[in-house]
Amino acid sequence: MVDLSRILAGPFASMILADMGADVIKVEEPILGDESRGFGPFKDGFSAYFISINRGKRSVTLNLKDRKGKEILKELVKRSDVLLENFRPGTMKRLGLDYDALKSVNPRLVYAACSGFGQTGPLSQNGAYDLIIQAMGGMMSITGEPGGAPVKVGASIADLTAALYTVIGILTALRVRDQTGVGQLVDVAMLDCQICILENAIARYVVANEIPGPIGSRHPSVTPFQAFPTRDEYLVVCIGNDRLWQRFCQAIRRPDLEKDPRFEVNARRNENYEVLRPILEEVFRSRPAEEWMKLLEREGIPCGPINTVDKVVSHPQIQAREMIAEIDHGSLGRIKMPAFPIKFSLTPGKVDRPAPRLGEHTEEVLVGLLGMSREEVAVLRQRKVI
Repeated sequence: MVDLSRILAGPFASMILADMGADVIKVEEPILGDESRGFGPFKDGFSAYFISINRGKRSVTLNLKDRKGKEILKELVKRSDVLLENFRPGTMKRLGLDYDALKSVNPRLVYAACSGFGQTGPLSQNGAYDLIIQAMGGMMSITGEPGGAPVKVGASIADLTAALYTVIGILTALRVRDQTGVGQLVDVAMLDCQICILENAIARYVVANEIPGPIGSRHPSVTPFQAFPTRDEYLVVCIGNDRLWQRFCQAIRRPDLEKDPRFEVNARRNENYEVLRPILEEVFRSRPAEEWMKLLEREGIPCGPINTVDKVVSHPQIQAREMIAEIDHGSLGRIKMPAFPIKFSLTPGKVDRPAPRLGEHTEEVLVGLLGMSREEVAVLRQRKVI
């Protein structure tokens, strides 16, 4: 796989594929490389941001504005199943390296283009970042507390969602290619992906003519389903059906709430949320969170703590699922990072190779894969092609 992408959405997609066994050749601009190499936090001069999403890849530097650089890329494409790029639409065409140009080099090529607004539409030429897409895609309008300032989701949800859909698109196109012998263009827009995960927000607007707004931690259609303050910290409680509600009322020793016609069924609880919320807040403030969790879990009531990242990393369930990987990054020593989340019974994913230094594998790939001599590579380096 040839990976021309940089920063987050594209590199996260290629990281997933690398974790599943793909040989990812990350093609970067000479000298500067992927811009995210300059993003903090840093450890001994290395970007932890870059390291966390570029593991398992080989780095090759290539000047794609140089004629020879383009020729080398085409030679790589001839030997590849997939090319991934996340440039602004039109950039690859101006370089003479767009899908139409490369499919003649390799008709079996799956060419994945992940951009802010996609290859078509009035905004296709616009640049985009995660924050812009969260804002334009409606995500920020439904995130935060009622009446509060606009708030972004804590993680880069627009970039990461686009990465996941890009992987789905690539794997689907590869499956189709196996059946037809022909590759295709996979066009993924970050904005499109945000629309797909708006979930019931669009349903509420279309069906109920309601424009959803931020509602804190609560669920728009299920009550109670949110975070509650306890004596010491917040606790999340999810009462997903009326049967759970009945058990919940018994568990918190408020059987009167179960019989109250305002709260008997979920639809009524939702209608009377503003009445029910302060009642439950008062109940939960009577004990610390740990006590409530033990009591509720004993009764089979779904609940959980709001863990900070340090608690997430050391959590027994996370440890049992081997979700924190630790790999050797040479001079940096052992580095911890999120592991691969899908558990295959026969072909497990693995995190066993660190993110590459800029151009670390240029000679290895050009000599080993393309059959160049070391003298030819030296000339390319002298000409600043690599």
